[in-house]
Amino acid sequence: MKNKFRFAIVPLFLLPFCLLAQVRQDSLPPLLNLNQCIQYALQNQPAVRQAGIDEAINERDIGISMAAWLPQVNSANSASHYFKGSPQAANGVANSSISNVSIIGIQATQVIYNNDVNLASKASKYSREYYKDNTISSTINVITDVSKAFYDVLLSQRQLDIIKEDIVRLQRSLKDARARYDAGVADKTDYKQATIALNNSMATRKQTEEAIKSKSAYLRQTMGMPAERPLTLAYDSTRFEGEAIIDTNQILDYTNRIEYRQLQARRNLTALNIDYYKYGFLPSLSANGAYNLNYFSNSLGNLYNQSFPNAYVGLSLNIPIFTGKRRLQNLSKARLQTDRADLDLVNSRNQINTQYVQALASYKSNYNTWQLLKQNVSLASDVYNVVSLQYREGIKTYLDVIVSQSDLRTAELNYFNALFQVLSSKVDLQKALGTVATVNK
Repeated sequence: MKNKFRFAIVPLFLLPFCLLAQVRQDSLPPLLNLNQCIQYALQNQPAVRQAGIDEAINERDIGISMAAWLPQVNSANSASHYFKGSPQAANGVANSSISNVSIIGIQATQVIYNNDVNLASKASKYSREYYKDNTISSTINVITDVSKAFYDVLLSQRQLDIIKEDIVRLQRSLKDARARYDAGVADKTDYKQATIALNNSMATRKQTEEAIKSKSAYLRQTMGMPAERPLTLAYDSTRFEGEAIIDTNQILDYTNRIEYRQLQARRNLTALNIDYYKYGFLPSLSANGAYNLNYFSNSLGNLYNQSFPNAYVGLSLNIPIFTGKRRLQNLSKARLQTDRADLDLVNSRNQINTQYVQALASYKSNYNTWQLLKQNVSLASDVYNVVSLQYREGIKTYLDVIVSQSDLRTAELNYFNALFQVLSSKVDLQKALGTVATVNK
């Protein structure tokens, strides 16, 4: 009975943990919008996590460099046996009978001024900025890639919906054409043309379905999502139409671009080398001290019976006198590297301006196209409905039905292409302005 009770009670204790694990695993909603995909990617995308690790590694490197400012304490110990001769005894008189010597001591040094440590202290600020910006850069790239991949999958899904609707219309047209042929009202070319159009649409449907699988796999990759996890995207046409609008009167600020800030941080790090080599002639000053216990004995067994301590404190001054003009050559090299970094900033500003102009022109063009094509959908739908009704009444030919149906399908496809082109070009414009990370927080 006790064993049965144990087997019955153990699952009760494990049940909460199993439920907790299940909740964590299924924490994502069944339908994912763009913000949820981005948040998932920022938590799971390896590139973002690697950038965070690089930032943490840089902090450890700074700590390693700054450790030289703190006291360095070491224990120096030795034990020696002399076969011939002897060291100076504790009383200052040479004693050739002393053959065993041991020294146990502790030494400490404290840097007062050192050019290398001074450089590491100044460089820590700019290296932090660089790696912090590197993390932001990875975040921006992930947000951009996920957004475009998200829109690409939704575009293909909307295309698939249009093709399915077109197949329904073609099947109905084929049925009508066959009925008219069987009734002797029309010849067989009508339903054969309908069959050809239907087969073409069914082939296009298969291609689109496979394209959705491929694009969904890429979206999973950009999100850092496992392949076996289901991915269903939420579509809201009203929301997307509202999100497609952006203020095109924003002023370009180069410092908002993360690439420009990274170049600035790199330039500042390079400029520090000028001061480093400029003041390379300054001496290095450090304080040092030690406390030692000296042991002398001819007998190994009595070596540690009596100690002779000594202690000292002092200063060490290292003055560079002549280094074969190496310092001057390094100084000249550092200045040239700084001049080159300044030119990198100039070139970066030119590139950023070009990217902004191109992104703005692309957005305005796509937005204008989207506004115009929005009207074509309703117009093409009205035309198709009228022509289809007139064909059933024998007023229009089947060729008119095919043309109107093709126009409707093209108008719907063009509309969704234009809508998602506007959304993608908006992402490019935000990236060019340097506001991607800000608006997606």
